[in-house]
Amino acid sequence: MAFVVAMALAVALALALVQLTEGVFPWQEPPTSFRNKCLAYRPENSIDEATRTELAFIPAGTNLTLVDNDASCNRPNQVVGTDLCRVSLHIPTSTRSGIVYELWLPETWNGRLVTTGNGGIDGCIKYEDLAYTSANGFAAVGTNNGHNGTSGIQFLNNEDVVVDFAWRALHTGVEAGKTLAKLFYGSTVSKSYYIGCSLGGRQGIKGAEKFPGDFDGIVAGAPAVDFNNLYSWRASFFVITGPESSPGFIEPDVWKMVIHDEVLRQCDLIDGVADGIIEDPSLCEFDPEALQCDSTGKTDECLTPAQVDIVRKVFSPLRWSEGTLLFPGMNPGSEMKTADGLYDGQPWPMSEGWFRYAVYNDPDWNPTNFTVKDAAIADIKDPGGIRTWPSSLARFQDRGGKLLVFHGQQDNQITSFNTPRFYDHLSQGMGYSPAQMDDFFRFFRVSGMFHCNSGPGAWVLGQGGNAAAEGVPFDADHNVLAAVVDWVEKGVAPDTMTGTKFVNDTVSLGVDFKRRHCKWPSRNTYLGDGRNPKNPDSWDCKG
Repeated sequence: MAFVVAMALAVALALALVQLTEGVFPWQEPPTSFRNKCLAYRPENSIDEATRTELAFIPAGTNLTLVDNDASCNRPNQVVGTDLCRVSLHIPTSTRSGIVYELWLPETWNGRLVTTGNGGIDGCIKYEDLAYTSANGFAAVGTNNGHNGTSGIQFLNNEDVVVDFAWRALHTGVEAGKTLAKLFYGSTVSKSYYIGCSLGGRQGIKGAEKFPGDFDGIVAGAPAVDFNNLYSWRASFFVITGPESSPGFIEPDVWKMVIHDEVLRQCDLIDGVADGIIEDPSLCEFDPEALQCDSTGKTDECLTPAQVDIVRKVFSPLRWSEGTLLFPGMNPGSEMKTADGLYDGQPWPMSEGWFRYAVYNDPDWNPTNFTVKDAAIADIKDPGGIRTWPSSLARFQDRGGKLLVFHGQQDNQITSFNTPRFYDHLSQGMGYSPAQMDDFFRFFRVSGMFHCNSGPGAWVLGQGGNAAAEGVPFDADHNVLAAVVDWVEKGVAPDTMTGTKFVNDTVSLGVDFKRRHCKWPSRNTYLGDGRNPKNPDSWDCKG
């Protein structure tokens, strides 16, 4: 009898040791737990030639260390907001290219898939967006867009990597996501969504154009459409401003404290409220000559004639040699950020990388000699088919797709004047009135927002995984992703988007004010009569 008891104890101990080795504690969770389901998952068996690099159950609250993330992406870790199964794969896209792929599968799943975008020319997964969307119940997909890091050097002499960057990585990721989510949860993805800003905004629109079946609803912020000409426009600023050592160079402090103040003096009150926010920069006809020094000579508070000319060129459209539009001018009000970016006396790194590695395949190309001839070469070559300037999205519309676009009106990297240009181009190509465009494409101008986020305005729209996004409710009034979900699934289209401004952009300090941003082509108009401008009801959409 003692022998039988001893053997039973030995078996139990051996089983316990196995379970402890696997991290399973039988008194804490049953064999069918979500954790066990995750660890038993074999996603690589369902994707051709995929290699699994990570499979882990991640409890809510974990500060996940991203040891394999390229240092230039500046994302060393990420806090996870819900219990989830993290899947990482490498998926080949050709014999000489492939993507790093992430799929975050939350335990509490809403039946939807969301794919997240990238930025710049980088290959950086936005882990903050994966955490944000999975915490809201979405199975969330992200890729490195076919290369690692922010320089684009992997484009050099490898058109397949450029193609991945332009469109293939995104499409590969969403197809894999639909397959793997169904395999994991045992049911088909009900709806597929997309959220991205800047390059990410362009990715969403390219997806609607090229693969209209990929997404049911798309959120595209500050979209980098007409991509090659955008990067030519950015490259042109160094030619305009000159290097820091040039005699007429305008120092950052002058842009921020002198030129910006004059922009506000001339344009802030156009909307009837002096609040540091230019509600509609298209109404601002800024005249830099007001800053030109008089005959007594130059001071820190005025500009030389040559500097006035620099400012005028910055706010003027870039044109082809025959005078037609290449890209719109910069929107007034962006100076606080562009002073340390596009106007800092250095070639814009992303434009430099794009031309060197994707356009010319020449790492020695000199950005200081940029001319519109370079722009023409980029436009003709259109590496990877990246331009993204469709004249119709009828196939996306015909299958019920919805596209929600927003753009900050004080954007410091992509002029806010380009999105109305794209909207008009698309509506003309489709022969649509604004009312017809409203059926599938709604565009909201967000006053006082810089590039994709931050700024003096009510800029928080739930547009991504920044800390401020957690301060607004996940509903159609305050959150762009929730709004596109309601539009797709309930047929309730947004007429306005309510933005939130937190005190010092810090959620814990409370709400400073809210503002309802209008659907293009309407203009947000202050109603006056002593109304509190921080009350959203003091404004109305007109025009």
